Amino acid sequence: MANAVEIAGAIIGVVVLTAIARWRFDPLYSIPTIGPSFPLLSYIGAYRYCKNAREVLQEGYAKHKIFKVAMLDQWVVIVSGAEMNDELRKIPDSHATFHEAAEELVQTRYTLSDSAVDHPIHIPAIRGPLTKNLAVVFGDVVDEVNAAFSETIGSKLKDDEWTGVNVLMSMAVIISRASNRVFVGLPLCRNEDYLHIVRQFTFDVSKGRFILSLSPRFLKPFVGRFIPWARRAMRNGSVYLRPMIEERQRKLKEMGDEWTDKPNDYMMWMIDEANRQGESTQVILEGIMVSNFAAIHTSSSSITQALYHLAESPEYADLLREEVESVVSEHGWTKVAMNKMWKLDSFMRESQRINGITHISVMRKTLQDTTLSDGTFIPAGTVVAGASSATHRDARNYENPEIFDPFRFADMRTEDGASIKHQFVTTSPEYVAFGHGKHACPGRFFAVNELKVMMAYILLHYDIKFEDGRPRPENSSRWHSVVPQNKEVLFRKRQVSAA
Repeated sequence: MANAVEIAGAIIGVVVLTAIARWRFDPLYSIPTIGPSFPLLSYIGAYRYCKNAREVLQEGYAKHKIFKVAMLDQWVVIVSGAEMNDELRKIPDSHATFHEAAEELVQTRYTLSDSAVDHPIHIPAIRGPLTKNLAVVFGDVVDEVNAAFSETIGSKLKDDEWTGVNVLMSMAVIISRASNRVFVGLPLCRNEDYLHIVRQFTFDVSKGRFILSLSPRFLKPFVGRFIPWARRAMRNGSVYLRPMIEERQRKLKEMGDEWTDKPNDYMMWMIDEANRQGESTQVILEGIMVSNFAAIHTSSSSITQALYHLAESPEYADLLREEVESVVSEHGWTKVAMNKMWKLDSFMRESQRINGITHISVMRKTLQDTTLSDGTFIPAGTVVAGASSATHRDARNYENPEIFDPFRFADMRTEDGASIKHQFVTTSPEYVAFGHGKHACPGRFFAVNELKVMMAYILLHYDIKFEDGRPRPENSSRWHSVVPQNKEVLFRKRQVSAA
């Protein structure tokens, strides 16, 4: 019996000493840690980071130029400040890649699809024809926003009565319609069964990502294969998308350049891109589903945050309405008009500064050993990112950074040469809500125009507020993701004072 105890003790001792040795000689050991870094105790830090990422990152940002935080299966190295954000942006793709970092943190292969990783044809389709045709499709977006608001919110309101609206869910409905008006066109963009599939897919991706974040790295491929939601969404979505794609492929093959009424929408641009790359119908289908996730997830969160600010401070509505009415009366509901709404643009950018969709940005995964400018050694296979929330609350970048100042950026744009630098879609080392550099979000140009149309519509048609003047709800965190609370906002039909 004594021998068995001694043997067990020796085994435990070897395991502990091995863990300590691996910890002590880890190449990341010398990088400061926020929270415990000792084996097993680091899980305490991981729990804190999962629940309170903004506070953890803010603590590291205030103390260190470079630090690391614990997840359950890896360390993530964080750089602090605009200068380091820019340095991260400039690391060549041969040394560090955005796409593998995103795959590591989102587990794209299991939460979205294999083709999103291996054949991402949606990226050139978004960066190229979608962005170039924004003015062309703009009228369709406006038309769908009007119809969607009228059916989703307007039909529930009675005269001057205040009515509670679940903003996050309502905005997801409207965004799914407006986005799919461009993605797949009428009538599918109004098919509620199809829209339910793409919206549910969006929520399921976040659920799957969280489950995988709790799994050890070596188990992720096994656990990922048993997460059913992505496969189910692709299967259900294919009922509607595959016949359309195949019919368009048939017409393209038969008529070629003689196809005079060839659709000018995202599905067609995806088909063209797939044909250039020799990809299959399934890749096109999955690319459209992935694009729905990106559009609905980011935009519904962004506009919900902006509406919470407006509901908390409804006194800003009149100033914004005045601008919207003035610009629309001169330029109509056009992309040109959206570009001239500086106050509305500033309001949305400021909301995103305070409440981005993620606490980290400009993420990269090192492909080879890399040494940063301050001498910090980053081994190959490490995820590195900038602390976006902390950057946006840095007094060196913004005056009174903790204060929501809705027209901060409109005022900054009046300075010489700054009219473009501080608009919503523009990234910089100090403003990384959309990332920065060549890997910045390619869909931000479409998303910003869509969001501004929605906000302009709300301003012209509704009054909004929180019940009893309550403040906007605090965000919660799930790892690096910013999660707006799902709260009701009171809406009523806009009350126009008699002249």
